[in-house]
Amino acid sequence: MKKLFLLTIAGILVLSACVSKKKYVALETEYNSTRSTLTKTQVEKEVLETKLQSIEDRVADYNAKIQGLTTSNTSLQDLSDSRLQQYGNVIVSKKDKEKMKAALANVDQNELANAKTLQDSMNLIVSYNLKKNLDNSFVENGNGKDIQVSIDETVVMITISDELLFKSGSYRLNPKANGLLQRLANVINSEPALEVMVEGHTDSQTVKSGASIKDNWELSVERSTAVIRTLQNKFNVAPQKLIAAGRSSFQPLTENDTKEGRATNRRTRIVLLPNLDKFLALLSAN
Repeated sequence: MKKLFLLTIAGILVLSACVSKKKYVALETEYNSTRSTLTKTQVEKEVLETKLQSIEDRVADYNAKIQGLTTSNTSLQDLSDSRLQQYGNVIVSKKDKEKMKAALANVDQNELANAKTLQDSMNLIVSYNLKKNLDNSFVENGNGKDIQVSIDETVVMITISDELLFKSGSYRLNPKANGLLQRLANVINSEPALEVMVEGHTDSQTVKSGASIKDNWELSVERSTAVIRTLQNKFNVAPQKLIAAGRSSFQPLTENDTKEGRATNRRTRIVLLPNLDKFLALLSAN
């Protein structure tokens, strides 16, 4: 009887030990799972925090850019405050602003109303002065139909027919063009805040076989550089102001199927580009 009792007690102890171990294993598994989930959640949280910081940095950057654009795009019609306004590395003082306001009073007010940026307004001032000088002196030297002066989006453009500058198929400047280029150089040299792009344009006729030039691309570039060399070497235009461009026949003004049309397309276009930084620097220097 005693032996049977001892066996029963031993069985109960063994059974209890087995149940406890199972519970332990289950709890350990649950703990590991919870720990794994927590670690994953922490990683996800760090990723989200990094993304959030990146978004906040981008928003701050955009806000700074918007603020900068708002400042630089302020109309020059409202220049009465005494604060300094900065464009790039150039400081615009109250005195300079008053000069700008006085200059803007002379330009076309319809064009000024369409000026959206500080640079647009400054270009209008420079373009006005250039156009005035060109109208009074430059165009007088040539036939009206062979020289055209226009302003397109505040850039002054002078179109000269090849009859005044070159013989057909040649890039050698006609000596009779010197008077014309002298007047142009005088205008360029009178305006330090200026860059000048000289564009050569041809008609669509192919270059004759055996000619000294290969094609219309070369002809247009050679004509452009011929004008530039003359402006620099004969009339002392600073080479830093000059830009050479060849357009070949790919920007025609009209069809090339008539003699008159081809003559219209053969031209040299001189584009006068106001430089805002230089203009503001000149104002500050006065």
